[in-house]
Amino acid sequence: MVTSEREIMEFIEEYDVKFIRLAFFDLFGNQKNISIMPRELKQVFAHGLSFDASAVSGFSQGSQFTEEHTSDLFLFPDISTLTILPWRPQIGRVVRMYCEIRYPDGSAYALDTRSLLKRMMKQVGEKGMQIMAGTECEFYLFERDENGKPTTIPYDEAGYCDIAPLDKGENVRREICLDLEEMGIHPESSHHEQGPGQNEIDFRFDEVMPCADNLMTFRNVVDMVALSSGLKANFHPKPLQQQPGNGLHINLSLFRNGENLFAQEQGRYMEAFLSGILRRIREITLFLNPETESYLRLGEDKAPKYICYSRSNRSALIRIPAANEHRTRIEVRSPDPSCNPYLALALLIAAGMEGIEDGLTAKEFHGNVYLHHEGLQELPSSLQEALQLAQNSSFTKRVLGEELLQGFLNAKIKQLRM
Repeated sequence: MVTSEREIMEFIEEYDVKFIRLAFFDLFGNQKNISIMPRELKQVFAHGLSFDASAVSGFSQGSQFTEEHTSDLFLFPDISTLTILPWRPQIGRVVRMYCEIRYPDGSAYALDTRSLLKRMMKQVGEKGMQIMAGTECEFYLFERDENGKPTTIPYDEAGYCDIAPLDKGENVRREICLDLEEMGIHPESSHHEQGPGQNEIDFRFDEVMPCADNLMTFRNVVDMVALSSGLKANFHPKPLQQQPGNGLHINLSLFRNGENLFAQEQGRYMEAFLSGILRRIREITLFLNPETESYLRLGEDKAPKYICYSRSNRSALIRIPAANEHRTRIEVRSPDPSCNPYLALALLIAAGMEGIEDGLTAKEFHGNVYLHHEGLQELPSSLQEALQLAQNSSFTKRVLGEELLQGFLNAKIKQLRM
């Protein structure tokens, strides 16, 4: 792992790197990048690389960029995220680093969601704790027409855990996993999902920041491998009306001194953490399910609708999977891949830690629910409802900051009016 600017310069020379992509994310988790030549890197490390924030989705919704001359922001590379892009040429290689976004005075940009999550994890660490996270991400593979335009024709008609020849996505998933391994990211398993052309790849538990970064890299790799295979990858929450939607299940556990607190003291920490999430889930759903079609998925095909938890029921909002002590965890099942994972993780973790601080218990949230939902609250049923809940939430304002929250809300209000 490269840990210093000097080592990066040596790496670039040793591996014949010709282009460096400085990547960052807009407010909604869409990756952007600016490419530089290696000779520019020392200057960028020292002073950053400027870009026009007013042209970036979501950034222009904030109050700080009302005129073009106020829109300069600067990218500063995060050395720990250096990786070679395996789909680019082997001669004259291309590498990528994720970046922090800063104001001209060097302070953190208020709408930089990656920096927000990084600051939150530092606060958790200062309490002597560590959160581990893992994701399970679903996506569809669709065919392209004779002009290369995406269609909604599934690549195959296979079902859950089918094999070739029914499962035509087997080779695509294998190439995705091999590319990820080459980039230092370790998939745990992959298989065909329930929908025609639907696939899932799961990842090993990791610290929260690498988990979020790896998910963003994964989405990029899936897009590129699908393109090279003449296909279109689709991460939308509900690409096909009569078929299962795409979920992004987020697994979380809490450690201290190498011990899994969720497996200690009769599950007191786990109960308080998941209760914190259940208490705040309606207020934060906008950020876990940010698209209109997100609400077509919830309540269908095991996607949750009711605010409850269970040790076995896969339609519960939070599931506690069977696992050994070290891997004891909760699985939050409502998010979908259209979310910005930096925002989603920040809000889920803040809610869970608040639950621990308040000593919450899970009695009111009806554990081990199966078919009877009397008395249970429901998740928001529309983007409009989720927006109103977030708008009225002091919790989301406290966690995200007024400027980031208002920028996100402004963009969603505009989307609803279109």
